[in-house]
Amino acid sequence: MGKFHSLKRNQDFQAVYRNGRSFANSCLVMYAKKRNDEEENRVGISVSKKVGNSVVRHRLKRLIREAYRINCGQAVRGYDLVVIAREKSKEKTYKEITGALLSLLRSHRLL
Repeated sequence: MGKFHSLKRNQDFQAVYRNGRSFANSCLVMYAKKRNDEEENRVGISVSKKVGNSVVRHRLKRLIREAYRINCGQAVRGYDLVVIAREKSKEKTYKEITGALLSLLRSHRLL
């Protein structure tokens, strides 16, 4: 388990969208972009208003953040990641979200 470093600035999100690679599954989309000379991954989480009200959106953010935090020790370091929740993810459990996140990390070859 490690500390969670997050993307905060819009320009950081935009750089990952423009220059990163993306993979998706039924409930999440993940963009990844390599950073130079950094030791930690930074993760940004985006949940659209289309997914649900603020309670639903914040629940999903918490689930994704915790799933990443628990498994970040296994991940390759030095990347910026943006995780986008799809509408189907609002019915998913923590275990299903974790499985989807790990699947995307494997797709990006970060596990």
